[in-house]
Amino acid sequence: MKVLLVDDDPTLRQTLGIGLRAAGHEVLVTADGRSAIQAAHEDAPDVVVLDLGLPDLSGLDVLQRLRASSTIPVVVLSARAESTEKVQALNLGADDYVTKPFGMDELLARIRAVARRAGSDVPVIRAGDLVIDLPARRVARAGVVIRLTPTEWGLLDLLVRTPGRLVSQQDLLHQVWGPAYGRETHYLRVYVAALRKKLEHDPASPRHLITEPGMGYRFEP
Repeated sequence: MKVLLVDDDPTLRQTLGIGLRAAGHEVLVTADGRSAIQAAHEDAPDVVVLDLGLPDLSGLDVLQRLRASSTIPVVVLSARAESTEKVQALNLGADDYVTKPFGMDELLARIRAVARRAGSDVPVIRAGDLVIDLPARRVARAGVVIRLTPTEWGLLDLLVRTPGRLVSQQDLLHQVWGPAYGRETHYLRVYVAALRKKLEHDPASPRHLITEPGMGYRFEP
C-alpha cells in the first residue's frame, strides 16, 4: 500500500517512515500542506496520514481541499486531544483520528482499517491457480475452496496485501497474535508450514510463501 505521510517534524517523519516501510508499505513524505495536496493528486497514494500542525496550511485546510476532489482515506494525527478539533476533522471528512503520542501498532492497524473500508486494498489476489478473496475470506486452488483457520487467515491477509515485500517476523507476530508477542518465531514457522501444505503445490519448494531467514516472510504472486 502507498502511504502519503504529512508531518513537519523531521524526527517523527523518520520514525514513522521506518515503521511504515518495515510493515511493507511504500511511503511518500511531505512536510507542508501545499506539497501534500500536490502529492495526493499526482502520486495517487492509497492512504494519507496527515498531521494537523503544518507550517503553511493547517491540516484542517489540507483535509478540506483534499475532500473537494478526492475520497482518499485520511488518518489525522494531532498532539491536541480536544474533542472539538477531533469532531471538526471528522466532519471535514477524516476517516480516523490518532492523538499523539501513539504506538506504531495502533497507527498501522488504523491505516489497514481505513484502507479496507475504502476498498483501496486489492480485494481479490490471483497467484497461479490460487484465488484469494480477502473481503469474503475465501481462498481456492484450481477452483477448490480451501478452509483456513482464523490465525492462518490473519497471516495470509497481512502477506498478500503487500505482494513481493518482506513482512518482518516481529510485525507478523504483533499484528496476528498481539503487541505482547515478538520473539515467538516458532509460531510463524508452524503456521506458515500449515499454509504451505494447503496452498502450495510443493510445500518443500514454495512458490508463493517465501521465507527470508532471520527476517520474515513475503508473498510472491
